[in-house]
Amino acid sequence: MTVDSSMSSGYCSLEEELEDCFFTAKTTFFRSVQSKRPSKNVCKPAEETRPPPTLQEIKQKIQSYNSREKECLRMKLSEDGTYTGFIKVHLKLRRPVTVPAGIRPQSIYDAIKEVNLAATTAKRTSFYLPLDAIKQLHISSATTVSEVIQGLLKKFMVVDNPQKFALFKQINKDGQVLFQKLSVADCPLYLRLLAGPDTDVLSFVLKENETGEVEWDDFSIPELQNFLTILEKEERDKIQQVQKKYDKFRQKLAEALRESQGKPG
Repeated sequence: MTVDSSMSSGYCSLEEELEDCFFTAKTTFFRSVQSKRPSKNVCKPAEETRPPPTLQEIKQKIQSYNSREKECLRMKLSEDGTYTGFIKVHLKLRRPVTVPAGIRPQSIYDAIKEVNLAATTAKRTSFYLPLDAIKQLHISSATTVSEVIQGLLKKFMVVDNPQKFALFKQINKDGQVLFQKLSVADCPLYLRLLAGPDTDVLSFVLKENETGEVEWDDFSIPELQNFLTILEKEERDKIQQVQKKYDKFRQKLAEALRESQGKPG
């Protein structure tokens, strides 16, 4: 698998991400009032398992795919029935990642020789990856979700446990944007082949792997300090939102009072 710098859990709606919430460690803390209403992150039955395609079916699908591909990112079929191609992964990580401190950027030589720069120092620091950045990967039909995640982390020299992350497929259905967490054994290129080259039909997203449990021991001191910083910022933002809301109400009430006082009794 090369990196270009340029199905198992069920679906959840994009709307759930827009709720008032904040993200700490490995869980999402929602307002208590939300527990009184149905959750929007509703799991749907997993898709039916399809029989493996024949070599002729794969060949036909690749020909159809390549005829619709407009960015010269075509798939290539090998004699043994495997094939290679490209996928694009959107990075939507809300938390800081851990990387080696004081290391030079990876060179072309390092990439070719697969030099592990992270192993050259024990110092660690945390920073935020650009939100919604897109990375293009060249993979084979045998490349699994687990290998895709590891490849992305290696590209950014992230030393966090790969199990902290999950790959999702994003689809548009009935006017809604839906996410489905993929199994670590799924093969993204096969899903790309079935869906076609249109990323509006199917795209891949790397997000935090929400387990529902807070495993504090998995995080370093810099990470925990960053979480506190995030919470403090969200608290300030929420206070400002509430203040603006009530300032607006106060202004409207004052205007209504002036209008009522100006009217004849």
